[in-house]
Amino acid sequence: MISRPTVASLLLVPAFREQRLGTATGFVVTHDDVNYLVTNFHIVSGRRPNDLTATHPSGAWPDRIEVAQNAAGNIGRWLLLAEPLYDESGAPRWLEHPIHSHRADVVALPLLRQEGIDLFPHDPWAPLRMAMPMATPLSIVGFPFGQTGGGAFALWVQGFVASEPAIDFDGLPVLLIDSRTRPGQSGSPVLNYNSGGSVPHIGGGTAIFSGEVTDFVGVYSGRINEQSDLGFVWKAAAVREIIEGGVLASVPGPS
Repeated sequence: MISRPTVASLLLVPAFREQRLGTATGFVVTHDDVNYLVTNFHIVSGRRPNDLTATHPSGAWPDRIEVAQNAAGNIGRWLLLAEPLYDESGAPRWLEHPIHSHRADVVALPLLRQEGIDLFPHDPWAPLRMAMPMATPLSIVGFPFGQTGGGAFALWVQGFVASEPAIDFDGLPVLLIDSRTRPGQSGSPVLNYNSGGSVPHIGGGTAIFSGEVTDFVGVYSGRINEQSDLGFVWKAAAVREIIEGGVLASVPGPS
């Protein structure tokens, strides 16, 4: 009876040595039998994508990210697994956008710790089924302020399409959403979700679905500024491009 997107979003804790640097959200995407953790560049690097300055007041950058994964065969139980962000040589492990590099605030990190867990991936390659005109309600499924809906179940926050989905905002694969999001929701999947019944179909008219229907729209990465409720959503196309042809990051690791 639990909605699948509630368990698909994963609570993240970036950390450096013994210091935890906050909370965030991520989710899994599977492609060519490889499982990737998708979240934001500023979460894994600890740096702002525009100028690479540190996001944490201490100036610390994470060396790992702790992921609350769903325990195998036991919904409602979680395993906190640490994923290293750098390899033994100190090089970053995550993939960035092949054109926009770290300017695209979304990354894909191949998962190393997969024992004893169940994965609930989102699919950026799935064709959209529902129409998404301006002001369409969208769901940001994540962990505002690190809060959960019990255990490590995600919370749902609603927003609305604020820029034309067919147009790239500021020349980047981004659309804007109008929503009262908060820290901790960075890296959340953004979904066009309907619990079922009659819904507007992308090809025109309506379609009848007997159960919940979910279109993956993109990845939330924060507001345009602290005074605005407008936020960035990196489109599903950006996630596809990173996983299909992404490049390894070149930023230096923490010391």
